[in-house]
Amino acid sequence: MPHRLQGPVRIVGTGLLGTSIGLGLTARGVDVQLADASPSQAALAADYGAGRLATADDATPQLIVVAVPPDVTAEVVASELARFPQAIVTDVASVKQLPLTQLRELGADVSRYLGSHPMAGKEQSGALAGTGDLFFGRPWVIASHDDISYSSGSLIDDLILDLGAVPIEMSVVEHDRAVALVSHVPQLASTLVASLLQEAPFESLRLAGGGLRDVTRVAGSDPALWMQILSANAEAVTEVLKQLRDSLDGVIEALDTAGEPGSLRAIAGALVEGNQGVARLPGKHGTHTKFARTLVRVDDRPGQLARLFTDIGDAGVNLEDVRIEHAEGAQFGVAEVLVALDAELELEAALTELGWKVLG
Repeated sequence: MPHRLQGPVRIVGTGLLGTSIGLGLTARGVDVQLADASPSQAALAADYGAGRLATADDATPQLIVVAVPPDVTAEVVASELARFPQAIVTDVASVKQLPLTQLRELGADVSRYLGSHPMAGKEQSGALAGTGDLFFGRPWVIASHDDISYSSGSLIDDLILDLGAVPIEMSVVEHDRAVALVSHVPQLASTLVASLLQEAPFESLRLAGGGLRDVTRVAGSDPALWMQILSANAEAVTEVLKQLRDSLDGVIEALDTAGEPGSLRAIAGALVEGNQGVARLPGKHGTHTKFARTLVRVDDRPGQLARLFTDIGDAGVNLEDVRIEHAEGAQFGVAEVLVALDAELELEAALTELGWKVLG
């Protein structure tokens, strides 16, 4: 398979991201050297095909990717810069300003260091969760700084493009503010809502549907990792949390005074602002296209989803997105099928004719 990077590429840290990078590059024929503080973790990643174990006799790497927890990122990057004075080093930590500051304090040669951050991941961690297509179509931030050389950025562009991701350049400050808003505070919000479920009566939990599952989906993430991420980006996260707190205080005050003049307007205003905010999120192909929603009952039997997708394709309708909601205590679920607005009626008619129960 064609690739831009010539290699070797050395990956330090064989968790989810490091292993996924190794799998993606190895599949394209790039020579990948794997290193990890845990020999068994590195061996596991190698067994899964993410590369080969690094040895003292290896050729000097062209590019080094550091994929370790945020609290040791700067230390490991500094060590790699010193050990391989001809190599370019990047890291994939989710915070960018703190490692750069720490590297400068350590006196490291940051002209060969350019931090980056793939906006991709899973709730699972470790080499077992790695996949070679994890980054395909995902944004991957290159966190530029004043001391970097041109060749460093070029190599990291090649890495990102080889893995099918989309390079986006930001300063370290811009990056940290952005991820506080779109990643770090949403993680906290999900976690805090999920924490309310600890003492909830079971009968209440039986009523939970797709809305609650959407909100709490990332609440199962690794607490130790997120403790490091949040503390490393504390200033930017705190700024966004204060904005969220102000919004919550406004809604609480309006609900406390429900029935008084202005209270309904305040509640409605908060809901409308939420509508306006979510409408700005890029959708498929980075656009803001609106889709029609069709709900279809799907029996809980082998092959039913495959048949539904095939029937949609046979109807000549492009499936834009799909979500599945399982019915509590029932042997069926509901597929929420998203299609182009002008295809909605055509799809509903075709599925009904083929025996599907269309719910709306």
